[in-house]
Amino acid sequence: MTPQELKIEAAREAMKDVRSGMSLGLGSGSTAEEFVRLLGQAVKSGTIANVRCTCTSKRTESLAHDVGVSTFALAEVAPIDLAVDGADEIDGNLRLIKGRGGALLREKIVEQQARKFIVIADESKIVARLGEGAFPVEVTPFALDVLFRRFSDEGLQPSLRMAGDQPRVTDEGNRIVDIRVPQKSDIADVVDGLRAMAGVVETGFFPHEATEAIIAAPTGVRRMRRPG
Repeated sequence: MTPQELKIEAAREAMKDVRSGMSLGLGSGSTAEEFVRLLGQAVKSGTIANVRCTCTSKRTESLAHDVGVSTFALAEVAPIDLAVDGADEIDGNLRLIKGRGGALLREKIVEQQARKFIVIADESKIVARLGEGAFPVEVTPFALDVLFRRFSDEGLQPSLRMAGDQPRVTDEGNRIVDIRVPQKSDIADVVDGLRAMAGVVETGFFPHEATEAIIAAPTGVRRMRRPG
C-alpha cells in the first residue's frame, strides 16, 4: 500500500467512532484531511447528520467548508465529544510530537477540550524515542531573536520555519522555531526548560492528550492505547 492509502485506511477506521449529533474536533495535516474528506462524504450521503465541528487550523476549516461540513467556534461546541488528528511522532507511551504542519497551538487547545482524542497515522510515525526529527516550538515575534539565540546557546540547533523567503506565520500570528532534542535528553525535561522561557507560547509535545492511536500498516490497521 502507498503512504496515501495508509492514511486513508487510518482515517476510515476513525470514522467508525463518529456518531450523528456529535461535536468533533478536526485536526490538521495530510492524514487528518483524509478524515475530513470521509466525514464530508458521510454527511453528504446522510450516513452522519447533525455533527458540530471545530477546526485546528484555517486550512482545515476551508477544507471542511469545501466538503460540506459545518464548522463552529470552539466555545460553541466545547467540550468536544471526539477529536481526530494526525501526529508526526508517536512513542510507546502514546506521547506525541505534533506541529510540523504549523498548527500545534490550536491543535493542543482543541484536543485538550476533547473527551476522546484519536490519533490517526501510518506505522512510520511510531518511534522508539520522541525527538528523532524536528521539534516545533511556537514563539511570539517579539521574543523570536532572543529565544533563537538562547536555543542556540543551549545546543538545541534552532531553525526558523520559513514559508518561501519569509518566516512562517501561524494562525495565531506567531513564529515557529524547529529545534533538535539532544540525544541524551528526555523530551519532557527539554519542554520543562522551554516553557520557563517567556515568549515560548507552546511546544509540539503532547504528553497526555491522546486517548488512543489508530495505526495503519500494509498488514492491517491496529488500535494502540496507553500502557497500564
